[in-house]
Amino acid sequence: MAIELSKEDTQSILPSIIQYMREEFEVELSEMRAGFLLKYFMEEIAPFAYNKGVRDAEQYMQEKVGDLPGVVYEAPLNYWKKKKKGK
Repeated sequence: MAIELSKEDTQSILPSIIQYMREEFEVELSEMRAGFLLKYFMEEIAPFAYNKGVRDAEQYMQEKVGDLPGVVYEAPLNYWKKKKKGK
């Protein structure tokens, strides 16, 4: 599954890449080259972060589902017990 950014997100990110390269490496990038760099990172490196997020979400959901009986369990046959307490 390819990780894709919207055009709006890409346009928001490119100036940051250009500024980072200028300030950290004293390299001037055109918007086109910044786009190539972004594409490279999205294809090569972003899947590591994406997959980590998927694993974290899976672990979270498994913990919640594993605790489901303790959270939503309702004991049956309580009518008479409650009625005796209400006297």
